[in-house]
Amino acid sequence: MIDTEKIAYHIRGILEALGDDPDREGLRETPQRVAGMYEEVFQGMNYTNAQIAEMFDKTFDQETDSEDLVVVKDIDVFSYCEHHLALMYDMTVSVAYFPRGKVIGLSKIARIADMAARRLQLQERLGRDIAEIVSMVTGSPDVAVVISGCHSCMTARGIQKPGTKTITTTYRGRFASDEMLKARMEALLK
Repeated sequence: MIDTEKIAYHIRGILEALGDDPDREGLRETPQRVAGMYEEVFQGMNYTNAQIAEMFDKTFDQETDSEDLVVVKDIDVFSYCEHHLALMYDMTVSVAYFPRGKVIGLSKIARIADMAARRLQLQERLGRDIAEIVSMVTGSPDVAVVISGCHSCMTARGIQKPGTKTITTTYRGRFASDEMLKARMEALLK
């Protein structure tokens, strides 16, 4: 579990290391506020992929396997880069899968993406995590995840190139081997 007391203690030390006075008017409660924020924005760190799958395992039986593709696109999420603890923002996640005997409640796909993003992450791993969780819940090996996002470690520091987007793709099952299916997916996301 997330230790908010330890976070507050260390944030106070960071404020001191920055040369500011953590006891001044505007900063007095900052360590506790940051600790509360971290508890919220890093909530996903409390759970494994299997636990997230169990948490959002709301599916509906489907009579037969289908060739109908299910796509949920433009799910807004945010995360934090594990290299700089910098915000990854303006992120959208699109998830597609072929149902195999059951379909997942559509809001659960968005909840899975959100919870997986609430960890110290790499965008590439976030795609893999979401694909793994969706596959666990749906029983389908055929899952695709496409993520587009801005990274403040690239836009606000270092090279400082605002507006730069990173796009990652995670293809599993048929999506990984079928070029026509990949092209179909890319067309749906435009």
